[in-house]
Amino acid sequence: MSEVSDLAGRPSGRLTLKDIADRAGVSKSTVSLVLRGSPLVRSETRERIRAMIAELGYVYNRGAASLRSQRTHTIGLVVNDVTNSFYAEFTAALDAFVERDGWVTLFGNSAESPERQQKIIDRMREQGVEGIILCPARGTSPDLIEALRAGGLPCVQSTRHVTGREADYVGQDNVLGMEMATEHLIRLGHRCIAFIGGAPWNSSAVDRENGYRNALLRHGLAFDPALVFRCETRQEAAARAIAAALAASPQPTAAVCMNDLVAFGALRGLSDQGLRPGVDFAVVGFDNRRDTAFWRPSLSTVSISPEAVAVAAASLLLRRIADPNGGSEWVILPPERLVVRESCGAPLMAGEERRTA
Repeated sequence: MSEVSDLAGRPSGRLTLKDIADRAGVSKSTVSLVLRGSPLVRSETRERIRAMIAELGYVYNRGAASLRSQRTHTIGLVVNDVTNSFYAEFTAALDAFVERDGWVTLFGNSAESPERQQKIIDRMREQGVEGIILCPARGTSPDLIEALRAGGLPCVQSTRHVTGREADYVGQDNVLGMEMATEHLIRLGHRCIAFIGGAPWNSSAVDRENGYRNALLRHGLAFDPALVFRCETRQEAAARAIAAALAASPQPTAAVCMNDLVAFGALRGLSDQGLRPGVDFAVVGFDNRRDTAFWRPSLSTVSISPEAVAVAAASLLLRRIADPNGGSEWVILPPERLVVRESCGAPLMAGEERRTA
């Protein structure tokens, strides 16, 4: 149906948010944020929308808005990579946990895009979420966390963080976990160990690299930056990284990997080079995905619990919703254990995996 306009080209009848959004070239949720005085909209966009509101003579219905602002018992969850099985388990556990207390979860996948992440958050705000758990996308600015705080929306970062301890965060102890993996390889006799995967913008990768470095130094082994091979968390990228590691001098005899997906790529890359993982070269992953035991060779890895991280993040968010002015909290969960399987070359008993604390 075509829009009916007056002689000045303005829509006749009752103006809607869509009328404003169409004329200003923005989304309805962006117009709504401006009307509610949100700081999340850029100043130039905010001024353009306000000018359009004045031109069209739109009157904000605050009575209806107050109805929408009533408690919704809804929270938002934004993850950076829904294809990662860690986040599938994380999401399921979080949703089940909050549902027991009558809360509903709105879910969004940023796919590592800050722009998409912002759109998801805007839409969640439009739907009246009372708080957000954010697994930040690559390139997320700390300004986003501050803007959410200034706008009165509680936010708990999880698995990654882009701010310091002035903001709420829940994650696993990446430093300790990677120390466990590296020290295991050292106990097996390896003295030249590579670190595969991760990037300097990823707080989890930085922490895990620090754990690798700590373990080396604790055992009197020099940290060599040339043995750090950063790559995307994709199997094909990890296969290329392990090939580069094998061409390095000195050549490593083992590798700790940023996560299990990187470790899977490393196993494939070793096979492509004619080497036998667990025999000619040792590999340890991180996460203990459900499929790690079914690879050949089966993957040695640090076991963490996505369910425990999810429950801790949800618990903190609900506390923050109840007490918005409470002091910020950092919750760091220890790894469950190091699971020793075939890929590291350690002797196993009767073909069974061995778990170490």
